[in-house]
Amino acid sequence: MALPRRHLFKGLLAGAALPALAEAAPPAAPASAPTWGVGAGGQRKADLGDGTFRNPIVSGDHPDPTILKDGGTYYMTFSSFFSYPGLVIWKSTDLVNWSPVGAALHKPLGVIWAVDLIKHDGRYFIYIPADPKGEGWSIYAIWADRIEGPWSEPVDLKISGCIDPGHVVGEDGRRYLFVNGVRRIRLTDDGLATDGPLEKAYEPWRYPDDWVVENFAPEGPKLLRRGGWFYLITAVGGTAGPATGHMVIAARSRSIHGPWEHCPRNPLVRTRSAAEPWWSRGHASLVEGPAGDWWMVYHGYENGYRTLGRQTLLAPVEWTADGWFRVLGGDLSKPLPKPKGGVTGPSAPGLSDDFSKDRFGVQWSFHDPKPDEAGRAAFVPGGLRLAGRGTSPADSAPLTCLVGDRSYETEVTITLSGEAEAGILLFYNHKAFVGLGFTPTALKIFEYSEELPWARIAHDVREVRLRIGNVENVVTFHYSYDNGRTWTRHGTRMEVSGLHHNVFGGFLALRVGLYAAGMGEARLSNFRYRANMPVKAESGV
Repeated sequence: MALPRRHLFKGLLAGAALPALAEAAPPAAPASAPTWGVGAGGQRKADLGDGTFRNPIVSGDHPDPTILKDGGTYYMTFSSFFSYPGLVIWKSTDLVNWSPVGAALHKPLGVIWAVDLIKHDGRYFIYIPADPKGEGWSIYAIWADRIEGPWSEPVDLKISGCIDPGHVVGEDGRRYLFVNGVRRIRLTDDGLATDGPLEKAYEPWRYPDDWVVENFAPEGPKLLRRGGWFYLITAVGGTAGPATGHMVIAARSRSIHGPWEHCPRNPLVRTRSAAEPWWSRGHASLVEGPAGDWWMVYHGYENGYRTLGRQTLLAPVEWTADGWFRVLGGDLSKPLPKPKGGVTGPSAPGLSDDFSKDRFGVQWSFHDPKPDEAGRAAFVPGGLRLAGRGTSPADSAPLTCLVGDRSYETEVTITLSGEAEAGILLFYNHKAFVGLGFTPTALKIFEYSEELPWARIAHDVREVRLRIGNVENVVTFHYSYDNGRTWTRHGTRMEVSGLHHNVFGGFLALRVGLYAAGMGEARLSNFRYRANMPVKAESGV
């Protein structure tokens, strides 16, 4: 049935799309498409419930994994870049189901890259490459007597110009850090200062010159002592760039001081074709499974979904008669048997939030915050109060949460006070975001970091419920003036598959973001996240 012409004209003047009479659902996935387990809120999880799992084991942007086996429990943390609270620690008892413990770093230290989580003499340490003032990198250390914290304030080890630390205890009983390069420096016994010069440790294996890679970039050295050998696992080929660039190589030595011999099977992991499901695979560590078998943890980009960032992958390892190892699992396109002997624990919690309790450092983090950023937020009856900062999403510090699904729908109710502006975003960085925002007088839409002023919709309200649906990188926006009973689709859709590192740099991911700007406050309430939801037909005009 056709709409009356007066409704057509009204819809066009408002800048909103016409109500869809029969909104088409996305086409069904082919029968051969991979499936995952279903977690909270429909989120995908690795455990398929039948003794097998499908990668990723931690979905969404969890790059540069560092893993620690501590008795029967495993802990991991990842690069957190500009997110604070940062360095969220995750735990597992089967290497497949992972749940967050909490954040180890609460005060901004600038951008944080690949760290190393270790335990030495009963104390936990995290070695952190950071650039707090944008003036150069150094390695910092924090420590705790319990993995849950409290964690110490960062100690600057003054190892300038270095990233990607890997801790090891040598055959002499002394502590060392290996860093990008691959270089080595000795630490004091307490692990909180250096005790010698930074020196070359190893000349990495080189791939054939005609391979399509980003650059040589030896980085991410991780070390393991087993059977009288030290094994040095390194990433080369560049972290992003071409899908075939990043790779994992290994070397071994009887002494931490070398000489090192290259593994004859190098590279042990590499994406060889852009047709594979996981790209740029690298930055690996070895870990012993619950039953004594061995596994490799590393990261990769999902084919077609670089917007999700580098996700954490798990592959079985086989030790060979010559004292080397090989990585099994192929291109990880099919389910794999779970590690034997593990105890299945909880997986990632749901992302929906009524803001009745503090989930900062588990789900929520500020992007590139100022030292006083935490003071902007307060839990109040009915939601989270967020004071305005900046004039728009482009100069605010949005509150963000990571997502790990190819398709999802998320919505939130926002109530304004004062001269505030607020909204919901898909946020990569301040130069790359899309979303809806509003002031008391207008609804705004942002496309690729800029407002579309011609699409502004006048109104006179202080409370709006906003929705973003992302179906395989095609984004649809809705808004509701009656708390979600009826919805209107905005007249602009966007395609966001290009909002990733190879376009904008920074090694980040496209997160859900909530921002508040201007002179006033926004109260956030009833945040809902549903994964893998089809596009809905909306009601209301």
